[in-house]
Formats: sequence, structure tokens, C-alpha cells
Amino acid sequence: MNEFLELSARALAARISDGSASARDVVDAHIDAIERVNPTLNAVVATRYDEARREADEADDRVRRGEAGRGPFHGVPCTIKESFALSGMPHTSGLPRRVGRPAQGDATAVARMRSAGLIPLGVTNTSELCMWMETNNRVYGRTNNPYDASRIVGGSSGGEGAIVGAGASPIGLGADVGGSIRMPAFFCGAFGHKPTGGLIPNTGQWPIAENEALRYLTTGPITRRAEDIWPYLKALAGPDGEDEGCQLIELGDPADVDLAGLQVITVADNGRTRVSPELKSAQRLCADHLANLGARVREIHIDDLSHSFEIWGAMMEAAGGTPFRELLGEGEPISLLREFLGLMVGRSDHTLPALVLALGEKFPALRGERGARLVQRGRQLQLRVEAEMGDGVMLYPSYSCTAPPHFGPLRRPFDWVYTAIINVLELPATQVPLGLDQAGLPLGVQVIARRGADHRTVAVALEFERAFGGWVPPPNVPTSASAEEAASSSS
Repeated sequence: MNEFLELSARALAARISDGSASARDVVDAHIDAIERVNPTLNAVVATRYDEARREADEADDRVRRGEAGRGPFHGVPCTIKESFALSGMPHTSGLPRRVGRPAQGDATAVARMRSAGLIPLGVTNTSELCMWMETNNRVYGRTNNPYDASRIVGGSSGGEGAIVGAGASPIGLGADVGGSIRMPAFFCGAFGHKPTGGLIPNTGQWPIAENEALRYLTTGPITRRAEDIWPYLKALAGPDGEDEGCQLIELGDPADVDLAGLQVITVADNGRTRVSPELKSAQRLCADHLANLGARVREIHIDDLSHSFEIWGAMMEAAGGTPFRELLGEGEPISLLREFLGLMVGRSDHTLPALVLALGEKFPALRGERGARLVQRGRQLQLRVEAEMGDGVMLYPSYSCTAPPHFGPLRRPFDWVYTAIINVLELPATQVPLGLDQAGLPLGVQVIARRGADHRTVAVALEFERAFGGWVPPPNVPTSASAEEAASSSS
């Protein structure tokens, strides 16, 4: 493997800035890697290679002239979730009605990425309207896992997780309202950070949350190396005057976190959704490692986590917003009867998960008086979890098992609650890769902290990477033929 495909974005930027590597060579290495793996993965759905090469040449010219780099990631390539506006690129979120209407400008986070020196290579696949945990839609098709093409990549930032996990992009931009950064990062062996609610503007995403849910939806990074998370967050954070949910939050510094004496709680499961023995063992290993460093570790159970789905659903419902049926119809509610009939004969523009969500979005049990009680329960859970952690962190599963086969989530549709509950609690969480299991699939764990303490989760992620190795390059990305066979057999 080309060494550029294993280094962090910060390490690449350092080489470009000191002249020991050229931005053009780094960009070309990642373009070559995308071209090699993407026929199998179907992760990058539209590219801007010519523009990226020109921008890399401009970055190299600055270095030759002795000028300062544009930012902490000067000359480094990146990828961006297709639901973010990137000028001139598709912006469909997998909805056929939006094909042929490229973005007319950059989302706030994308503009800030460019100001930090990053060079977008292209945009990556999502689930339909970013509302399901398997990345598949009628515009671009299904994305496959770089460690096993018969497995899912998660959603909705699945294309980002896959291309970063494959080593073909050092750093990417995702968004997360129920685990859409952390699940793809987990399934694909990468780092993923869901920031504190309101830290980074969501402006320029489509679709976008509304009202209070603007703080449940978070924009954040997927990276192959932990050291990139913090400078990336700092480059993106802060109000933009448009996102009403975004606020100025004073950030700490991961370097100031003393792991010796850190208060750590570890929660093995939510008491309702079973977690695999391999993931529980990996989480215990992490807890033991922190204890050996001097951290004060307690294993506890938090009863209300067993109601994670109901709390998440009620709080999302209470926030309100445009009905999903209207989003699918771009302002006009679709006919669910017509679409389900069309789906049966292969003539619907929508996927089964999207239609099921539209059918059940107004779930009566999550509304009215019971819904209000669940929202209050969520507020109390937020305070309880923060009180248990104090100025420390919580270790918590990223999912119930390693990456399931394609279509597997349809059989267990609520296992994503391990990430979703953290969104409505507005807590920062870093998904940390922990090597591979015996089947060669990535293991991982979430590190969670109180609101505004993103630096603590990043500090622990850095230590876990040092201790356990972090991202492991996929031994062999399968051929396109094997990916097609795997997807066919799983259906």
C-alpha cells in the first residue's frame, strides 16, 4: 500500500508543507485508490478529480513560494457526504426527483473544510434521504463494506465510512441524527465523532432537521486516524448566523486530559438489545486498560437506556418538522399505496425502508401525553448520564454486533438505538476502532462525555489508538465480481 494511504491527514499536511511530499502526489494516490476500490464498494458516487488536481497544484505553488499553508490540512484530499452541498456536485441524498440539480454553493462545513486546506475529491453515497442504517437508494444503488462486500456499511454516512475505511480517503464529512457517523465508522473500522449538539452548523445539508432537532443532528468527521479529529472539529466549530441550533461552545484541549484518575463508567448494554460477546469483550479490554493507567472505572447499569428507542422517537417527534412523506415527494406527500404497489413490481423510486418509515412516522405511542412523558424521561436521562460520568467518560457499545449482512437490519430494525439515544441527549461521542474480530470485521466502542467535553472523548480515542492500533487497513478489498455475488446471495 502507498504510504500516503495510511498516514493521518495531519501527517500528510506536514509533509506537503515541508516539501517532502507534493499535494499533487498525495491527491493522485488517493484518486488511484478510489478508482481501484470503488467498483467494489460503490462509495464515491460523483468525482471532481480535475478540479482537485488543479487545487493540489495551487497548494504546491504556495509551498514553493514560501507562503503559509491555507490551514491545518493544507493540500490534503477529502471526501464529503452527498447530502452536503458541494458547489457543482450532485445533492440528491438518494432521491431521484433531485437528480440533475447540482449544488449552487458550499455548505458551511464544506466551506470551512476548504478554508482549512482540504481538497474534496468527490461526494459519497447515503441511504435514501439519510434515514436508514443501510446505505442504498434508487439513484446510486447499494454500498458495500471494504472488509467483506457481503456486509453493510451502515448509514446514512455509509459511503464516507466505506471509502475512509478502505484507506482511499484520509478524512471525510458526515452527519449524524441517530448514529449516521458512528455506525458507518464502526462497521468500516474508522474513527467517527458525533460532536456536542449545536457545536458545528448543519447549514447546507439536505434534508435537514428542524427546530430543536437541529441540535440532535450533528455534522462531524469520519477519519482513519484519531489525531485528525480535534483540529478538524476546531476548524468546523462555531455559529454561522444561519443554523439556529448552533451555538458558541468553549472547547477544552485533549492534551490537558489526565487519564490517570479519570472517572470512567462502562455500560455493557442497554438491558434490552443484546450485544455480542466479542464487542463486550473489546469494551472490557478498554475499561481494563484505562484502569491500568490509573482511571477510576465503574461498571454500571442505567435503567432508562432500555427505553432508548421510545425516548429518541418521542423527542424527535416533539421537535416537529416536515413529514417524511413530503420530503420524499419534495413538498407533495407521496401516495404510499401507489409506491408500495410499484415496489412490488420494481417500479418505485423509493426503497422499502423509506416507505416503511413514511408509513409509520406518526407513531401514536410516541405522541400526546405519553410522548410528553418520554421527552421528560429523556431530559432526566441526560442529567443522569452526565452525573454518572462527571468530568470523565462513558464506554458504551457502538452497535449490537459487527457489520451485519446486507438486508440484515430489516430483521433487527432497532439495534441502532445504541447510537441514537446519544443524539437526543446531545452528548459528544467518538466511535473508536479496536482491530478486527476472527471473521476479519471491525470491532469498536463509543466513548461518550458530557456536553461540551468533546476533548475528553478525543483524548481517550487517542489513547485507545495508541494501545490497540486503531484503524486496520482491509487485508483485501474484494473484486467487483465477488461483491456482486455476495449481494446477490444475501438477497
